[in-house]
Amino acid sequence: MAQLVEQKEAYEQKQQQAVWILKARALTEMVYIDEIDIDEEGIAEMILDENAIAQVPRPGTSLKLPGTNQTGGPSQAVRPITQAGRPITGFLRPGTQSGRPGTMEQAIRTPRTAYTARPITSSSGRFVRMGTASMLTSPDGPFINLSRLNLTKYSQQPKLAKALFEYIFHHENDVKTALDLAALSTEYAQYKDWWWKVQIGKCYFRLRMYREAEEQFKSALKQQEMVDTFHYLAKVYIWLDQPVTALNIFKQGLEKFPGEVTLLCGIARIYEEMNYYSPAAEYYEKVLKQDNTHVEAIAYIGSHHFYSDQPEIALRFYRRLLQMGVYNCQLFNNLGLCCFYAQQYDMTLTSFERALSLAENEEEAAEVWYNLGHVAVGIGDMNLAHQCFGLALVNNNYHAPAYNNLAVLEMRKGHVEQASALLQTASSLAPCLYEPHFNFATVSDKIGDLQRSYVAAQKSEEAFPDHVDTQHLIKQLRQHFAML
Repeated sequence: MAQLVEQKEAYEQKQQQAVWILKARALTEMVYIDEIDIDEEGIAEMILDENAIAQVPRPGTSLKLPGTNQTGGPSQAVRPITQAGRPITGFLRPGTQSGRPGTMEQAIRTPRTAYTARPITSSSGRFVRMGTASMLTSPDGPFINLSRLNLTKYSQQPKLAKALFEYIFHHENDVKTALDLAALSTEYAQYKDWWWKVQIGKCYFRLRMYREAEEQFKSALKQQEMVDTFHYLAKVYIWLDQPVTALNIFKQGLEKFPGEVTLLCGIARIYEEMNYYSPAAEYYEKVLKQDNTHVEAIAYIGSHHFYSDQPEIALRFYRRLLQMGVYNCQLFNNLGLCCFYAQQYDMTLTSFERALSLAENEEEAAEVWYNLGHVAVGIGDMNLAHQCFGLALVNNNYHAPAYNNLAVLEMRKGHVEQASALLQTASSLAPCLYEPHFNFATVSDKIGDLQRSYVAAQKSEEAFPDHVDTQHLIKQLRQHFAML
């Protein structure tokens, strides 16, 4: 009889554990975020980061100065960049719009001036907001009171420990407690469980202890080679500004997992970040050979062909996205540009009209009106172009390229003062763009203000070192100064 009672109690305890695990996993899935994607770098990370990084890295070995590493594909004069300083690629990912501002002044200024880049909204802030999910899901209190947990007891029950760790890490966002549980569980498993080593590495990474995370991920790879672990290790090297090492890690992963789409995509993203456009396109083509419905690869290759003066080929890729069911403002905007430059004028305005109808916010509408202004310039209707750029500023008063183009139109009309004011606004809104600085230097040179022209030309050279016209203007100004 006593044995039956013990069996019944054990059965009820297992049932309670099953329900407990199910609820913990359900709450975890509600706020789960893929840790593989690269996080945005906020001001807190920039100021408080104590990891030593080379101040003057060798060309081609750093993500901090991508403009100096450009070897293949169209130049920055042909391929525009965002107000945050990143090349336009056709696909938005976490971290691609942050632009890694070089100075604190730019980092603080960016959120007020560019809606595509918000370094102040750092990853840590997002995780803190996620941690409030426990209060929303349990009005009477949290599902698990972490302060009363006996971590040593749970670490000796692997099934419970794994569910508990993910709940603490993702739902409660208590990295310190999650790290303690992972350390105890690893010790209980006699350091033979690769999964726990990966989780310790994730905790160290969240705490910005990159070297400790690197050791854990390397140890996990020695025990069990997994695709995610290669991604986590490469992510560490990206944050340490070692893109070449991250590329080697991805290529090691491809030796173990040939044709893995996520690893190929990781290599392509790093090449793209370093402004190596042609190698990035090659790896995105390899991605399409494995997965011909990969939206990111199709979008990048389409934009690459467009900026390589092949709008007809780019149009095929964007039509492919349309056939796959992608139906948004950005796609029709790109279709309109491709149709215009491919001389398919019957579809140009129709695509832009559809893009305007699908615009979800004022920033998207501003981009459509800005491109319509370029179409108007292409057909020679300057009055229409002036109206389109003006409508772009009505929708987004921080649109620096629209200010720049309006200034160029005013210069053609001979309105030098209006053009100078517009260019000053554009250069203050987007310090990463070289066009406003160069045009302001040209205007100042025409009116005889050589000092302001020289300062603006230097800013243009800093934003785009290979711009020939800027170099020629600086040379002329230095000759003028030498004659004084």
